[in-house]
Amino acid sequence: MFYYLNIVLLCLSLSLASCFKKKQSKQDELPLQDTLRFNISTEPPTLDWSKATDTTSSLIVDNVMDGLLDYDSSKGSLKLKPALAEKWSSTPDSKTWTFTIRKDVKWNDGKEFKASHVLDGWERLLNPKTASEYAYFLYPIKNARAYSEGKIKDFSKVGVSVNEQGQLVVELEEGKSYFPYFVTHTSTYPIRKDIIEIHGDSWTDPKNIVTLGAYNLKVWEHDKSIILERNTNYYNQAAKIKNILIHIIPESGTALNLFEKGRLDAIRDLPSRELPVLRKRKEYRSHPILATYYYGINVEQKPFDDVRVRKAFNMAIDRKKITDLLKGDQIPLTGWIPGNLLGYDSSLGLNFNPEKARELMDEAGYKDRSTFPRVVISYNTHEDHKRVAEKVQAQLKKHLGIQVELSNEEWKTYLQSLKTGRQQIYRMGWVADYPDPDNFMTLMTSYSENNHTNWGSGRYDALVEEAGVLSNERERVKLYMEAQKILVEEEVPVIPIYSSQSHWLISDRVAVFPLNIMGKVSFKEVQLR
Repeated sequence: MFYYLNIVLLCLSLSLASCFKKKQSKQDELPLQDTLRFNISTEPPTLDWSKATDTTSSLIVDNVMDGLLDYDSSKGSLKLKPALAEKWSSTPDSKTWTFTIRKDVKWNDGKEFKASHVLDGWERLLNPKTASEYAYFLYPIKNARAYSEGKIKDFSKVGVSVNEQGQLVVELEEGKSYFPYFVTHTSTYPIRKDIIEIHGDSWTDPKNIVTLGAYNLKVWEHDKSIILERNTNYYNQAAKIKNILIHIIPESGTALNLFEKGRLDAIRDLPSRELPVLRKRKEYRSHPILATYYYGINVEQKPFDDVRVRKAFNMAIDRKKITDLLKGDQIPLTGWIPGNLLGYDSSLGLNFNPEKARELMDEAGYKDRSTFPRVVISYNTHEDHKRVAEKVQAQLKKHLGIQVELSNEEWKTYLQSLKTGRQQIYRMGWVADYPDPDNFMTLMTSYSENNHTNWGSGRYDALVEEAGVLSNERERVKLYMEAQKILVEEEVPVIPIYSSQSHWLISDRVAVFPLNIMGKVSFKEVQLR
């Protein structure tokens, strides 16, 4: 899932505190003893979980909705636990999965939850009219891809159904032992088709949305704040905290200032310039996450239709200089699969080699650098993205003699721009949707709507698909190694930069705040003192 780091927005007021006070006046009525105060860095692009692709949106969705299964993150593991499905099983070949739906679960409008609501959600996700960038997520299901591509019109031919016992039965094209992880993801959550038909695009407004999670969406003041209120009819263990007040604070320095004044209880995406000092504070906490920071290259736009130019740009970037700049324990990455995950290998990819990079530029016909076309690196507005882009810009000028331009956009606009395919080089990050290398590898398949490089390789697709159905880890790694070589050594539509670490400040007021390698925040597990 695409992840965002804070965007920069100046607050035109006498002080940061006074500006914040004006924005948050409507939330002053919430009792402090019953409220956790949190921040996000930007307006969620959408709360429609069939269409959301980013971590900001999923943070909210994950706390107002549940999937069939969930992670038992309270124990610091990634083991699965029951959620809307009370149990699950598979055939010995892992090709057919059966989920037993929990009884007596109600939506927050009182309507009974049924397995058919999962079918509705999956049909909507796959339906070409929805244009979901996560439709490929369900392609392992029999005929799902054919339905999504319009080759099959009848959804009943897709391998998902409800049997006479009311269980959800899923038939896959090939066996996948890790398929249960898929149904923890926001895109696979059930929907209420009747609500969407009545309200159209406004169905996610607080007055319209109907959900199943531990919290209800009570307030959404766009670009200001979101309030979640405990769902008293939640089928599972009730959330410990009644209210979650989520301020939308674009500038990380502002969030830090408010934390220091006791106005926020937990903040992440700490300013990288401040990390050396913040690490010494008792409230500081860090945790590795399964995430990759990378630059994507549009291979259809000149000069990047020439693989030699793509390789030259890759080899002209010194990743260690970038991680040293950020000082956030990031690990330089030349392969595609991040550390802490099966298939990670530090020997993969193209290493920093400016001399070879210059040779490749000469071979591509740009011995005279003045003839090199105009190149723009795009990123979503944020201090650290700007710092990385400026460092890359300087390295390309130093090592290749090329001056590139930089362009930034606000997060929601940036995501829309990616869909147009007009960027030459774009910054992006990917956080694991499930803890398996398949999630990172399928991102760059030719049929992934989250692949914005316009690159595709039948050989790469075949290797990834073959690896995805194997149970033997050694054999899987062998195929992933071969596929990664195609991606980051031979054809190079992406430039991996580093794998990430999360950094937090959590106040003494918070007794329990579980962190996990997936980077998920489950407010129902948070406790105040």
